Amino acid sequence: MDPHLLRTFVSVARRASFAEAARDLGFPQSAVSRHIATLEADLRTPLLTRRPVAPTAAGARLLEHAGPLLHRLDAARADVERLAGAATARLTLGASPLAMAPRVAAALAEVRRAHTGLRTAVRLLGRDEIPAAVAAGQLDLGLTDGLTAPGDPLPLPDPGPLPALAVAEGPLVVLLPLGHPLSRRLGLRLTDLAAPRWRWLDAPDAAVPLRLLRAASGTDGFRAALRYEGTDVRALLALAAAGHGLTLLPHSATAGAPGLVAVPLISPRLVHRVELLHGTALDDPAADFAELVTGMVAWAGAGGHRHE
Repeated sequence: MDPHLLRTFVSVARRASFAEAARDLGFPQSAVSRHIATLEADLRTPLLTRRPVAPTAAGARLLEHAGPLLHRLDAARADVERLAGAATARLTLGASPLAMAPRVAAALAEVRRAHTGLRTAVRLLGRDEIPAAVAAGQLDLGLTDGLTAPGDPLPLPDPGPLPALAVAEGPLVVLLPLGHPLSRRLGLRLTDLAAPRWRWLDAPDAAVPLRLLRAASGTDGFRAALRYEGTDVRALLALAAAGHGLTLLPHSATAGAPGLVAVPLISPRLVHRVELLHGTALDDPAADFAELVTGMVAWAGAGGHRHE
């Protein structure tokens, strides 16, 4: 199966349009149509209906396999290119905003001191982008975060098997502006905060996403008063202090936030967890960074795990 044809198929299926897929891929629409026809001939079955454009049953099954297959091909290319350029060591680290803690920066500094001439890049990405970028070989390492029960691994999307190492677990707090009716509470329950009277900041990349709060509480509450699409946590804290809405953050991200009261989340029993993802066997300097960052923070549990 030609991977170029497979990429075209994925683009058409996800866009539900031959024309939009052609624009994304930079091909003439006629070339996209030929790619799909060639792939269908190779597999001897229709993969897409044309009006409307949608996967057939066979196409839907192929789409399930296509993502992991293409990610593994990208990772293989990245590994070979890395070996070919081994004379110049590099480390590309991706991190979601709430995973990029000061201790992470300290570990990176230590690795750079130990590896003279190391070419280093840090990319701040949305938490949902991290696993796919690691699987595709675009990142050597990826730090991601999310909600989980104490000691449990993060429920990550499945771009293919990814080894994951636990970095940290910590408590969660609800941030309230000074004078808020709930600011004198010693602890808060998630179900109480889902009531329509409480409005939230919808900040999917800079805070705990509202969709996760709804899933954890088993309600359809948590109405958004304002959507924040940035990754700067300090800007989010300023919006919360100004009364634009409540937000849930790890306690470690709220230190020194003016105009806010941090009230612990006491039910359900959830923690903020950070994990380090990697796509292949860890070699220097990535292995050094992994050893430093996973050993720097105390966490509930032991060892690593594999998402499969």
